[in-house]
Amino acid sequence: MADPTPKPKRPFSKVIIVGAGPSGLLLALLLSKHGIPVHILEAAADLDPRPRAAHYGGPAIPEFERAGIAAEIRKRGIVINTMCWRYPADANTDGGGGGGGRAGEDLDRLMLEEVEGKYGGVVEWGRKVVGVGQDAEGAWCEVEVEGKGREVVRGDYVVGCDGANSAVRKSLFGEEFPGFTWDAQIIATNTYYPFAEKFGWHDANFIVHPEHFFMAARITRDGLYRITYGETPGLTNEEYLTRQPWKFETILPGHPKPDEYKVISTSPYRMHQRCAPKFRVGRVMLVADAAHLCNPWGGLGITGGFVDVGGLYDCLAGIWDGKADDSILELYSEKRIEKWRTIIDPISQENFRRVSDKDPATRFHRDEFMQMLKKGESDEVFLKELLLGPMDVRYDFTQHYHDAQKKE
Repeated sequence: MADPTPKPKRPFSKVIIVGAGPSGLLLALLLSKHGIPVHILEAAADLDPRPRAAHYGGPAIPEFERAGIAAEIRKRGIVINTMCWRYPADANTDGGGGGGGRAGEDLDRLMLEEVEGKYGGVVEWGRKVVGVGQDAEGAWCEVEVEGKGREVVRGDYVVGCDGANSAVRKSLFGEEFPGFTWDAQIIATNTYYPFAEKFGWHDANFIVHPEHFFMAARITRDGLYRITYGETPGLTNEEYLTRQPWKFETILPGHPKPDEYKVISTSPYRMHQRCAPKFRVGRVMLVADAAHLCNPWGGLGITGGFVDVGGLYDCLAGIWDGKADDSILELYSEKRIEKWRTIIDPISQENFRRVSDKDPATRFHRDEFMQMLKKGESDEVFLKELLLGPMDVRYDFTQHYHDAQKKE
């Protein structure tokens, strides 16, 4: 017997998500958990194993709670409880609390399992999006499939979660991506080295130096660290690999030889501070690295990306439930750009200038933030207020639902 309960008429039927990275998978999980059909298109054949962002910050945690995976993340991963800024002589200059967790392929795999296995989301690999179109009836992606030519995948909305070289963003704005690229080269590695056991270092450590600046942050319980360090720009990847043993012997505590650590993976990349002109054009939206970029010092890139996702989810869920109309997507673009310009961009820029300061010996006396961290070592109330500050990167889009006033 058919179910006599009338089904609500939905304003749209499917969201196409371009990119199966952290932001795309989180958006797919939130939407599919809410009952919204999703279709992910990913150019690669599998999840990206390369070392990139190491940790996400506290503002992202509510999104994992809503996605229903926060407990499993805590079970599988680690929580960063301590951090500090150091001089190369290994002195602990400043300390502070943590509150973030590890990002990476493990998290991606967990979200993929949830999307496909629990909520029936569609994920297609080897689908390279080369163009995006839209009209009054919907939106679509033109896709290259290896060995099969091109095909068109249609839906109601397209969301670009396809990273810094986003094909979705380029389909909207061409090469227009306002901002700048730092005149610096970064090498990210996943490396086993006993920072804590042998040298008493914290979970996350930022070493201040004009040339040999680096970050060492624990990313697994068995002692794997993300070591990200600065290098001379303009060399080849082979030259960077050749220089790596010398670099580690120069910058790491204990000045180790290659047989004293184990490098699992290495990924050179450049740093950018860029923001797309808009995060929404009609039925096409951008989130995370497809929408904006910042340097990795402080984890604001991946954290801001996850918060973008949560905001866009609220907007699309509001439309799906009849609590909002399409105008809320324009608000998504405006508010997320505002958060990037006023919080993510200036703070991340200062983080890099801090770690690469030309006069490290005097940085503490010139740096209000480092002085605040020092105060937090002995003032728990102040430290808690300091750690809650990053939550300002969030924005509650549900306050713009049609029934928001009724809830108050």
